[in-house]
Amino acid sequence: MRIIPAIDIINGQCVRLTKGDYSTKKVYNKNPLEVAKMFEDIGINHLHVVDLDGAKAHHIINHKILETIATKTRLKVDFGGGLKSDEDLKIAFESGANQITGGSIAVKNSSKFLDWLETYGSDKIILGADCLDQKIAIQGWQEESDQEVLEFIKDYVTKGISYVICTDIAKDGMLQGPSFDLYETILNTITPVKLIASGGISNFDELPKLADLGCEGVIIGKAIYEGNIALKQLETYQLNHL
Repeated sequence: MRIIPAIDIINGQCVRLTKGDYSTKKVYNKNPLEVAKMFEDIGINHLHVVDLDGAKAHHIINHKILETIATKTRLKVDFGGGLKSDEDLKIAFESGANQITGGSIAVKNSSKFLDWLETYGSDKIILGADCLDQKIAIQGWQEESDQEVLEFIKDYVTKGISYVICTDIAKDGMLQGPSFDLYETILNTITPVKLIASGGISNFDELPKLADLGCEGVIIGKAIYEGNIALKQLETYQLNHL
């Protein structure tokens, strides 16, 4: 299972929110590159970068930070937040994104999202399935749709999606543990899918459990920044699973 630390960006700074609420913003570092290099130094290979300004503005904003991380580290970055147009996608990939994540666009404009999937391939396009009470949430989690998360993922997997990041918003930033039951249901119901767990990771012991369920990756944010999971633990995990 891949360990994928998260860097969320507002005003060029590394922040975390709780349940996607912008009013809960906490700045952890003013230099995202410094944070990215810290992860690279312990053997991390992948990074999840979210342009929270972009999510609010509905178009890419923090692509310069993406470019800086991509050019000054060897990290493979998946990038999301506000990607709505072909131009947004072009900018993201030209700025060094290895993959992009589309959430709201996959709900609001599925034909556009499927065009991207066809153009760039399933290794480059990740489906963002963010949910609250099993319903897909969009627009930076400010809006709930009527789509059930299981059906939403299943539909896109039949259309060629391989990678899915599933975040239970109720868990995000709460440090109370991830949605094991939800992930187990997805993995038992939908095949094949490369499921990346996101939201609620609170301690290191949860990582082997997610791996045992069959998660392809796990995104970890606040648990690292708050010191609940030590970088040394992640370094050891990486070394043991090479």
